[in-house]
Amino acid sequence: MTEQRIALVTGANQGIGYALVEELANRMNPEDLVLLTGRNPDRVAAAVAKLNGRARVEGRVLDVSDGEAVRRLAEELGAVDIVVSNAVGPLEPGQAAVEQVDEFADVANLGAQFMLRAFGPILRPGGRLIVVASSLGTLAQLPEHLWGRFDGASLDDVEKVVEQWRTAVHDGTAAAQGWPGWINLPSKVAQVAAVRAVAEERRAADLAAGTLVASVCPGLVDTRASRPWFDDFSQAKSPAEAVQPIVDLILSDQVDPGQYGELVRDGQVVAWK
Repeated sequence: MTEQRIALVTGANQGIGYALVEELANRMNPEDLVLLTGRNPDRVAAAVAKLNGRARVEGRVLDVSDGEAVRRLAEELGAVDIVVSNAVGPLEPGQAAVEQVDEFADVANLGAQFMLRAFGPILRPGGRLIVVASSLGTLAQLPEHLWGRFDGASLDDVEKVVEQWRTAVHDGTAAAQGWPGWINLPSKVAQVAAVRAVAEERRAADLAAGTLVASVCPGLVDTRASRPWFDDFSQAKSPAEAVQPIVDLILSDQVDPGQYGELVRDGQVVAWK
């Protein structure tokens, strides 16, 4: 009998997260387990009820911004094979950054950092530790004088910079410091930087074990979250289309060392700088 694999996806009751769970469940084995997680119990239960893949799917309530809850779930599972940190907070056009930055950063940034810290140590050899980010998460999205805060940073460093940026948004100094007004940009750069920091520490051992740590960009996807921000969706992918190359990467038998620790879009590395 093939050993059971355990996959976990956060922010998975809709959109890209749901599509990731559905695709993993369709392509993994009957003895495998895919955990669909989200903050709202009713939405998690409803999402699970719609799925009918080869692998078993279970719902778990998880608020990724609650570091203790993330730690407890990792402790309960003990070992995992695939972890996809996908959860993202709400972001609305026309609403001031100061009114949105806390919830957005708590979910997208603290949440990803909590997931990396808690699940990295219990990832089985040959596993996959993935953060869904964006091609906006590159240093080119920031003024060059801010690059050094993220380039070569440790995970502790990245966490401190996120808090410094958040504080600057609140005290009104963010623009003077050079931070973009759209909070999605610093957030995505910090997500990718966090993955790079973790990968730097694990690289040698992971590559020897066939383990992959990476961030991924699904591209422009037609979801409820993206609709308010873009006018032209003629080239947008559906969530089901967008997750195909991500799941290809996750389920590949081989790890490309050139993709390890990098931001990957449609199988190609997006340059950090």
